[in-house]
Amino acid sequence: MNNRQLFQQYVAQTSPSPVGLEIVSAKGNYLQDVAGNKYLDLIGGISVCNIGHGHPAVVEAIKDQTERYLHVMVYGELVQSPQVKFAALIAAHMPASLDCVYFTNSGAEATEGAIKLARRISGRTDVISCNNGYHGNTLGALSVMGDEYWRNAFRPLLPGVWHYDFNSGDLIEAVNDQTACVIIETIQGEAGVIAPLPGWIKQLRKKCTDTGTLLIFDEIQCGFGRTGKLWGFEHFDVVPDIVLLGKALGGGLPLGAFVSSYAAMQALTNNPVLGHITTFGGHPLCCAAGMAAMNVLLHEELITAVAEKEQLFLSLLVHPDIRAVRSAGLLIAVELETADQVTKVLQKCLHKGLFSDWFLFAANCIRIAPPLTISEAEIEDACRILISCL
Repeated sequence: MNNRQLFQQYVAQTSPSPVGLEIVSAKGNYLQDVAGNKYLDLIGGISVCNIGHGHPAVVEAIKDQTERYLHVMVYGELVQSPQVKFAALIAAHMPASLDCVYFTNSGAEATEGAIKLARRISGRTDVISCNNGYHGNTLGALSVMGDEYWRNAFRPLLPGVWHYDFNSGDLIEAVNDQTACVIIETIQGEAGVIAPLPGWIKQLRKKCTDTGTLLIFDEIQCGFGRTGKLWGFEHFDVVPDIVLLGKALGGGLPLGAFVSSYAAMQALTNNPVLGHITTFGGHPLCCAAGMAAMNVLLHEELITAVAEKEQLFLSLLVHPDIRAVRSAGLLIAVELETADQVTKVLQKCLHKGLFSDWFLFAANCIRIAPPLTISEAEIEDACRILISCL
């Protein structure tokens, strides 16, 4: 059997019709398949590869760490240099109240840990999240996911979870002295790139403060420069109590984290001891890669170029079949009339060397979330192909 047949028979499938490209190389902003075809990558592994594929600094950091050590002990017991240094770097670029990092294996695990932390600190159980919000697919994260189609088959879920519309007054009104936490994406990604209204998010912050409710911002998809600032919440002058990180955090390797205050994190150390634990969370190889990637973001001026690249996309994405274009930096949703139309356009794009995708809760939208390293010429090529396929 060839690799495609092995993939179909032995690898657990997530959909009836996976794209199925057999990738043999990924460099910069391009993927290459087994037949030698190259594809301009417009989704960067779903906002993972913010500094492109195979960046030399990340590859070098991985090689260096492999020669030192890989797994040595479960998370939190031994001092491991990659974890320590990366946590310090993240904290140095967060507001002062967010100075303690708990590394996990993924963004979904960060969600789980943050919910546990919020319940432990508040002594409450209720959680408020948003319709069309996405925070991962493990059982707790699925419970706070805001779409019944994806949740229903796996009930019963976590009790005490209440969903309201993003940007709604109903959500703010629902926050009370029984609410452990409110968890929202700083920019709703899978809903098709929906930003919070500045006044709304500030009112939410105030209501959470007034009721002793922890405010959790999910920056898993929109963090690490994707929106034109290092963190999405920097656009709104609001600081959460807990931040969720993932995707680009590991520089292409699996890594997640939840970040809060040092004082808050102590709640996980007693009654019970080991209140949250993971074997591989904060793996030294992943932390080494993630720190290298973050340093590239900070020192190569990729973030400062995001706004200009966003505007170039917006100026070129013009076609009668495009109903709307919503953007938050280089996280862009191109809305068409139907999901079927999106599927056909994406298939045509693939044949012309352009790789893109759709959104979970907005299947009638084409996802554009390229590496932040994408050049102006590549943006022009991508838009030309996309418009021609429309």
